[in-house]
Amino acid sequence: MIYVALLRGINVGGKNKIDMKMLKQTFERVGMTSVKTYINSGNIIFTYDSLSKSEISHLLEEAICKDFGLQIKILIRSFDAMKIIIDALPETWKNDQNMKSDVLFLWDDLDSETVLSKLVIKPGIDTVTYVNGAILWSVDKKNVTKSGIIKLGGTNLYKKMTVRNVNTTRKIYQLMQDIVSTN
Repeated sequence: MIYVALLRGINVGGKNKIDMKMLKQTFERVGMTSVKTYINSGNIIFTYDSLSKSEISHLLEEAICKDFGLQIKILIRSFDAMKIIIDALPETWKNDQNMKSDVLFLWDDLDSETVLSKLVIKPGIDTVTYVNGAILWSVDKKNVTKSGIIKLGGTNLYKKMTVRNVNTTRKIYQLMQDIVSTN
């Protein structure tokens, strides 16, 4: 089965530094195959068939602790789960000089449409949608300082998600598709 591991809070502001080549070796050491990393923010695509998502997450968290001495939370998404998110992303959403569009990947205990009621969403500024496994959030760059997404950082809610911009999310999915087409 093809998965992506989304590591929360690595290589941010000089904290929790992990070299991607070494991280790839850690994944391979614990049995993951077809391992590919994408950018330094902790996106690792791999195949594995023996365990559930939560068991894989636990295995990888322990391996990272052993190899790097860091307690890093890892969210696992399957190829099929990523396809649901990708299919829900409006094609017009981008992360560029005019638009900020993010995918807020949710840990399982937070993964419900009711999470929207816990967010500060500014009508006319924020466009926010729940899809199974994530919240899709977009705002014009000129309105970012007025956006409710600014109020999310540092909250307990924020600690139960990991964020990737739409460009990164689409690239991760493309890398997962590449594995599908070679198998």
